[in-house]
Amino acid sequence: MPAESMYHPTTPEIAARRKELAPHTHDAFEAFSRAVFADGALPEQTKQLIAVAVAHTTQCPYCIRGHTRLAHRKGATDEQIMEAIWVAAEMRAGGAYAHATLALDALAK
Repeated sequence: MPAESMYHPTTPEIAARRKELAPHTHDAFEAFSRAVFADGALPEQTKQLIAVAVAHTTQCPYCIRGHTRLAHRKGATDEQIMEAIWVAAEMRAGGAYAHATLALDALAK
């Protein structure tokens, strides 16, 4: 028997329940999301690649799956998606490296 995942799949029932519990906020969030990802100074494909990178940094499995699929649908290649993931990896590692300043400061006192 496979282990139960901590991340349950989103079902139409769960989506409906979220909307039912806070319909105005739900609708506002969906409108905000549409506005954010609409073509503007950046094309939607670029925005989806940014979202792929951010999703890997925040480690949200739902966002990783959703934005990877959306980026691909908007024309991003597998290579572009993987490069976005590597940017996320470098930024996350870079943050740890940069914050070493705090540890070094603490050691100096």
